Amino acid sequence: MRAIDLAINVEMSRLGRPAWLEKAGETFQQGEAFHSDIAPDELIALMDEHGVEKAVLGVDPLEPSPHVLSFSKRHPGRFFLAAGVDPRGGMKMLRGLHDFARAHEHVLVEVRVTPFAIDLAPTAPVYYPLYARCIDLGLPIGILSGIPVPPVPSECQDPMHIDRVCLDFPELVVILCHGADPWWDVALRLLLKYPNLYLQTSAWAPKRLPQSLLQFMNKRAPHKVMWASNHPSLPLARCMDELPQLDLRPEVLDAFVYGNAERVLFSARAR
Repeated sequence: MRAIDLAINVEMSRLGRPAWLEKAGETFQQGEAFHSDIAPDELIALMDEHGVEKAVLGVDPLEPSPHVLSFSKRHPGRFFLAAGVDPRGGMKMLRGLHDFARAHEHVLVEVRVTPFAIDLAPTAPVYYPLYARCIDLGLPIGILSGIPVPPVPSECQDPMHIDRVCLDFPELVVILCHGADPWWDVALRLLLKYPNLYLQTSAWAPKRLPQSLLQFMNKRAPHKVMWASNHPSLPLARCMDELPQLDLRPEVLDAFVYGNAERVLFSARAR
């Protein structure tokens, strides 16, 4: 089974060990492995073992990690980048993102924001210049949604906020990351409403995905949902073992784990 993993974390040590991350580590029950870094050759071996052709790694575009950047340099065509930004950064952030995108145009495929980290919903005014910049750069924006595992703000990640974003920026490609629990039905309704809105199941074990989502993929919109492991939160090997067991038609499973990501992030980048 071919796959593209849209979220792998290779430098957990850079995050430190704040209380919210310690809580997340306890929930995912990965022990010290949850906080460990991974080397390029080690990750390539894991990907090759499980048929993962490409992986997307998070990076800070204002202070990019040499370790993260080394993956695409060592293995071109296998590793790509998602720029995680704080929308409160103003013009410094916008200029830094622009410069990083130009310097890494062949590997940067996405911008990401984390509403719970700043307790601001995606409709807050500070996000809007970033949305416009993403359109100019031709990059989709990933926005975390759903109630987070650790004790951090949750209402700001209600996917209903995305309704206004999609209305105000119809050209913007938006990816709801980390699923949408407990608002799955709201998210699925929005996916039908907006052609440029997608859902990514990062940090969700395949066997834990709700039946309503699987039915949505099988019967209504197989082109709207993309898989990601969020390794090491969920080990890549575990996900690849569970994915073939999902109640999805073969062509829908292929779209979920490969085709949709290839079309939305990689084919669009090539244009």
